[in-house]
Amino acid sequence: MDEIPASGRKRPRGIYLLPNLFTTGAMFAGFYAIVASIGGRYSEAALAVFVAGILDGLDGRVARMTGTQSDFGVQYDSLSDLVSFGLAPALVMYTWSLSSLAGYGAVWGKFGWAAAFIYAACAALRLARFNTQVGVADKRYFQGLASPAAAGLCMSFVWTIEKFDLSGIEVQFITPFIAIAAGLLMVSNVRYFSFKAWPRSDRVPFIVGPIALLVIVALVVDPARVLFGIAVLYVLSGPVMTLWGLRRTRAQRAQRGEREGR
Repeated sequence: MDEIPASGRKRPRGIYLLPNLFTTGAMFAGFYAIVASIGGRYSEAALAVFVAGILDGLDGRVARMTGTQSDFGVQYDSLSDLVSFGLAPALVMYTWSLSSLAGYGAVWGKFGWAAAFIYAACAALRLARFNTQVGVADKRYFQGLASPAAAGLCMSFVWTIEKFDLSGIEVQFITPFIAIAAGLLMVSNVRYFSFKAWPRSDRVPFIVGPIALLVIVALVVDPARVLFGIAVLYVLSGPVMTLWGLRRTRAQRAQRGEREGR
């Protein structure tokens, strides 16, 4: 129901400008990554996707801080994520490395673009599933790898290889497996820790400060390889955490069964 001010006139419909500006900026960065990859500027393309990730993290926080959350913003953010973390990484990887598989024959060429499409399609499925679980899922965890994290893994891989003065052609048989693995993890039931629920208060343990300082210094010295290392550790944390949870659940069930059998 529309709010009616004291003047008796309905407040005009519209959208909140500030958070949607951040969302638009994230989508622009994803679009720029596609354009840069077409021009052969792959390091710039990878960096643009990371810029999109930063802006994507800010738009939600700005909306919550300013009380400007809306259904429009949720849907617009999802569409922006599809461009920045779905289509952009898929096309960057295809133009950078996967397209070169066509040199080995038609079948390998199809495998190259199929790997890119699998990643893009899984990103779309991941975002659609996330939208249906808003307000229902546990905010402490993601079900499946979040699309920004999947894009971070792929783009940090591209950026790292470029920093070693290698080309995508030299890792053309590795790239499809990274793209497919990242895509399948997005639609999996593997649990990942969500940093949206952290920190829970204004105070954090003292050790967090020095660790954050070391990470910042490392990022300044060698951002590509540090980001790739962080991405790999985060991607591996999901299966480890999921297996640990299953093991603990089985142990609790076994203990419960022993108590009931006595």
